[in-house]
Amino acid sequence: MTKWWMVRAGDNNELIPQWESKNVVSIGWNQLGDPKSYASRDAMIQKAHVIYHESKPGSRIQWASQVWKFSRDIKSGDRIVTYTKESREYLVGTVTKSHEYNPSLISDYYPNVISVKWEDKRVSRDLLSQGAKNSLGGISTVFRIDDWGMEIDNLLLGNIPPVITDDGQDEETNNAEEFIQQAKTMMEDAIDKLDPWQMQDLVGGLLSAMGYQVKVSPKGADGGVDILAHRDAFGFERPIIKVQVKHRNSASNGAEVQQLLGTTPMDASSIFVSTGGYTASARKVAQQNGVKLLDLSELVQLVCEWYEKLPINSQQLIPLQKIYVPLKV
Repeated sequence: MTKWWMVRAGDNNELIPQWESKNVVSIGWNQLGDPKSYASRDAMIQKAHVIYHESKPGSRIQWASQVWKFSRDIKSGDRIVTYTKESREYLVGTVTKSHEYNPSLISDYYPNVISVKWEDKRVSRDLLSQGAKNSLGGISTVFRIDDWGMEIDNLLLGNIPPVITDDGQDEETNNAEEFIQQAKTMMEDAIDKLDPWQMQDLVGGLLSAMGYQVKVSPKGADGGVDILAHRDAFGFERPIIKVQVKHRNSASNGAEVQQLLGTTPMDASSIFVSTGGYTASARKVAQQNGVKLLDLSELVQLVCEWYEKLPINSQQLIPLQKIYVPLKV
């Protein structure tokens, strides 16, 4: 049976361009050195306990285990899947050469490399079943996703499955971090279902929860500004914040970020919210001009932090229930 693997593209999804251009995947933990120098997984774990002694013991074990798995278990012919936040798509490829320790190919921070032939076609996250979305949303850098290989292959072939209604039954999980990540994935899906005007209201409610006076533009042409926020009732007190919200699957580009900068008030701080992510040019313009960019995952994180202070009408857009998760100590 073909093995399917999810491999995360760096800490901030930054490795995708290099992976595609060089036909590889790579992971880090460079302080462990060449994984092939260890006689056993336990030996690598013991080394991780020494190197990463300031981290939690469970994290040390998990990190060493992932490096061991990446270097020893992934073989030629296995299938690799990774996610790009910019386009909200999954890249799929086939392993052509198993692990090598090569600090110069990608960087010395990501020295563990596997050669992959990437498919030309990508799989939109929106087309996956809810079960696949939840499983592929795991937080580990390397993990098996065999149960969803056939579904991904069918989507590559253009076979779009019918929408299956959630029966309300949740799978149990013993891993609190995985459970939390799955909850955030479900929140992303809930926010995705909002229309553009509801999205504006949600972002406006978030700023209101943070203590700002907020004015959300009515439906229709907004002149490039969807939300204005300020501290005082009259809008005199600085900082004044202007916000543009793009709720769509495609990435926002540099011209759109530049447009926000050119709108009045010219001296306001700028926030650009794009659930479809950003192109490289958008990030460059934002960095040069001090624009705060928020993508879907960052928006979810802020909603989690401020949810209890959101106005009632904003909470009703994405109803959430607080659940306490026991953590191992």
